[in-house]
Amino acid sequence: MVSALEMAQFCCACSSQSSPLTFIPKSSFNFRSFTCSTTRFLSIGTSSRRPLSLTANLASVHSAEASGVDSRGKKLLLEVKDLTAVISESKQQILNGVNLLVCEGVHAVMGKNGSGKSTFSKVLVGHPDYEVTGGTVEFKGENLLEMDPEERSLAGLFMSFQSPIEIPGVSNIDFLNMAYNARRRKLGLPELGPIEFYGYISPKLDIVNMKTSFLNRNVNEGFSGGERKRNEILQLAVLGADLAILDEIDSGLDVDALKDVAKAVNGLFTPTNSVLIITHYLRLLEYIKPTYIHIMEGGKIVKTGDISMAKVLEQEGYKAISKA
Repeated sequence: MVSALEMAQFCCACSSQSSPLTFIPKSSFNFRSFTCSTTRFLSIGTSSRRPLSLTANLASVHSAEASGVDSRGKKLLLEVKDLTAVISESKQQILNGVNLLVCEGVHAVMGKNGSGKSTFSKVLVGHPDYEVTGGTVEFKGENLLEMDPEERSLAGLFMSFQSPIEIPGVSNIDFLNMAYNARRRKLGLPELGPIEFYGYISPKLDIVNMKTSFLNRNVNEGFSGGERKRNEILQLAVLGADLAILDEIDSGLDVDALKDVAKAVNGLFTPTNSVLIITHYLRLLEYIKPTYIHIMEGGKIVKTGDISMAKVLEQEGYKAISKA
């Protein structure tokens, strides 16, 4: 059960629209604090700051052409250059030189199981199970690798994990009110009381097709897979983000739930923010239209293209991409 102290440690993103929630499996509950990053909590046992100072040099960051992304006329949110990472305990190498540019718009990362997709997303939010061993990452011009997970969230990075956990004893509305007020404090704004916050959150329930009764239920406790994913997107709607990383939000969803979640994500997307979707399947991308598809293989991005590449994968598998 989450203690009052741990709940008080929730921090939420503080850019003009930002804030996320990050979550970690129950096995990781020995960490010392939680961070708001998209739709969950990321507890941390030890500081995830890199002992090594990595100042990202713009001159060294790969060009838009090299990454297959045309960033002309668009705000660049995320620049990843030669990123390598290992599992903290075993030191097994997972990321092997990831290069990626994420501009305003919708990007999707696809790849086989074990290609490094989820590891990449967790490294971006500072998950303590992984250790960065090389490369640079800039988020909105700042060195992301030098930030603690809480700072990354406050900078506007949001992460939605595949399997949201239950938090017994903490209602949705109390959790979201606490997280949202943490963000407002960071912005120097007055906190919202329970009645004011209810007025703020009520219209957002329509976005994710959730009933008001969900607000009084404990976070994800007894929720179906579709309800958990909707709850994730509700957190994103409440907190906002400059860059929302959605890790397999389509997993375990029936067609109706998938449409609801996709509709909600599309409704939250603006011309000035970005969504990075991690998925195996074309079906999600038919509802949330990506500008770019990035294929990950062997712990790095091997190809970038448009939606047509996802259609080739659906019909012919990854062999077709490898041969191309």
